[in-house]
Amino acid sequence: MVWQVSATYLDCYKAVSVFTLSGPRAAEKGHKTAQSILSRVRSIFKFAGFEDFTRVHIQAIGAEESYGPHAKQSLQLGQREVAMWLAVEHPRREALDIFRREIAPAGTGMAPGIWGGLGGRPKSSPVLKLFSFLYPKSKVQAMVGFANGNNEVVAPTPALAMDNDKAVTPRPRGIDDGIDVKPGSHSFKLSDLAYLRSGDKGNTANIGVIARHPSFVPYLRKHLTAEMVENYFEHLLDLPHCYRGAARVARYELTGINAFNFVLRRALGGGGIASLRPDPQGKGYGQMIADLQLHNLPDIVVLAGDL
Repeated sequence: MVWQVSATYLDCYKAVSVFTLSGPRAAEKGHKTAQSILSRVRSIFKFAGFEDFTRVHIQAIGAEESYGPHAKQSLQLGQREVAMWLAVEHPRREALDIFRREIAPAGTGMAPGIWGGLGGRPKSSPVLKLFSFLYPKSKVQAMVGFANGNNEVVAPTPALAMDNDKAVTPRPRGIDDGIDVKPGSHSFKLSDLAYLRSGDKGNTANIGVIARHPSFVPYLRKHLTAEMVENYFEHLLDLPHCYRGAARVARYELTGINAFNFVLRRALGGGGIASLRPDPQGKGYGQMIADLQLHNLPDIVVLAGDL
């Protein structure tokens, strides 16, 4: 018998600056401004004897950069207003104090069109990382403390034997409940066929896909594969194609609610307060995939209306 333990530890410190910028080629100017700020800070680091940043993340919010290769070309060419996200990480808090002081000069001496710093000067904060593990119950005594000062020892719960006759068998891939999944000539956005919502657990994101009609489930099962979702989010995954023998994206089916759950491992840049990304919990991932096109389907939306 084991305890499931979730521990956190201090890894380093981070700071985030967000400044707005407008005008032609706003994203391009924003990236150059951010790089200029980093170059200036790094020269001070070198003089002061500090090591370089351990991580840096720069993103133009408003230019669909979180979409990677799926961003709309018109936005890449023509956005005129963006918010630049500049996040840095360093093992020493004093180094981030230098970074904080060098943000303000960008508004007066760098690219034209910088007109606001959201939240004022950035503040440094600790990066706490999660470490989860299993620990034998025989090696530690659990105790609950009460407000009245009493303590109660928690006895380990005996392991329950599973009745093999009632064990849940994983659903084999490819089962279609006897429904003939015929090809067709229609294409649908995923949001036409399903409700979408996403969230996180540590550095893992999950995307829930709930069919808008039960008759859509066999088509989603066949066309919306784990491989398709992995390819779509390739630019956000911090894993090699095979990590410790596990796929980067796994699909699970929830038959009772006509839904699928996609689990994306190491997809959040560290996740939570350990991430430097503007969406550290993957809350936007479900909506990002809403425009994903599923091809070669019959007109299942019309067919669903006839059922």
